[in-house]
Amino acid sequence: MPQYGDYQNAIYLAGLSGVVPEWPVDHATLRARAAAHWPASVRDYVQGGCGDEATQDANAAAFGHWGLTPRMMVDTARRDLSTSLFGRALPSPLFMAPIGVNGICTDDGHGDLAAARAAAATGVPLCASTLANDPLEDVRAACGDTPALFQLYTPRDPDVAASLVARAEAAGYAAIVVTLDTWVTGWRPRDLNTGNFPQLRGHVLANYFTDPAFRALLPQPPEQDAQAAIMTWAATFGRVLTWADLPWLRSLTSLPIVLKGICHPDDARRAIDAGADGIYVSNHGGRQANGGIAAIDLLPDIAAVVAGRVPVLFDSGIRSGTDVIKAVALGADLVGVGRPYCYGLALGGADGCAHVLKCLLAEADLLMAVDGWPTLAAVREAGARRTDR
Repeated sequence: MPQYGDYQNAIYLAGLSGVVPEWPVDHATLRARAAAHWPASVRDYVQGGCGDEATQDANAAAFGHWGLTPRMMVDTARRDLSTSLFGRALPSPLFMAPIGVNGICTDDGHGDLAAARAAAATGVPLCASTLANDPLEDVRAACGDTPALFQLYTPRDPDVAASLVARAEAAGYAAIVVTLDTWVTGWRPRDLNTGNFPQLRGHVLANYFTDPAFRALLPQPPEQDAQAAIMTWAATFGRVLTWADLPWLRSLTSLPIVLKGICHPDDARRAIDAGADGIYVSNHGGRQANGGIAAIDLLPDIAAVVAGRVPVLFDSGIRSGTDVIKAVALGADLVGVGRPYCYGLALGGADGCAHVLKCLLAEADLLMAVDGWPTLAAVREAGARRTDR
């Protein structure tokens, strides 16, 4: 049975014939090449964060103060990274976190479809964003047999919200991931300095413009008056959610509901008590609020409160396969990668994205092999410890 770490062997063997990887295998070079490839507006939107970006930087840096302890004399010739989510078997804990501008990350403007094709090629699920350049039905179809999740920015109009959720369920998504922290955007200096907000320029609004409930709000179809449709979107985007809204959200679908943006153990406890089917630990990669604690430092306490009752998803700061394993060790059931796969989309579309995912999985697999953990259960049993105290 192939192992993810075999990707390393393929690279070395190709090197014997003078063939080197088309795309970088390390995050720093990948990030730099994507930044050079993109126009400034896309580069700054994807790479930028809130305020002085201290929280965004802390998210990645904080992995450095969590250490892993290897165990020797363990047979790790075969590693099993498989897991499951809501009864669906998955080959690994890795998934692609929702990115609202996937669509403009590729030169052809169809980055959502490219990410979906990478999911189909690798078995790594995509959490598709409400903000997309291609309709959610097309994105789900492009994922093939790989399960997919649908991330919901809950509209203020209840009929539009219900329509988006119903479409996602009909399209075959496995769960609805409700983002809690983005009814208004945070203070993002990189974008503000250039007055750049892609949605107000008509980008990544395909799910709205193709939605019958949204189109019913318009005096004319978006094809005839795009500016009016954009302004209607701006007036509709972003419902302020409270705990009182959870029964309403639950009434919209029979799919599992995952709450994204949980950063406090009490909120995790309350979410489960109120009927949430999954907890998603995330501070939006530092894009929405500055001054916060690194997400990975929040994960252990939340995982302890959840105590296996529902799945724990995690993102914010994942840059490597080692980061993925550390997140698993600290209590994550599924681990989401964000910006790095966007860089792969920029440089190579679906193939470039798949390359990034394969690199993350290869590093994670090889780390488990070297450190004496044949399964994810062994990773969790070993855990991780703070090295800065």
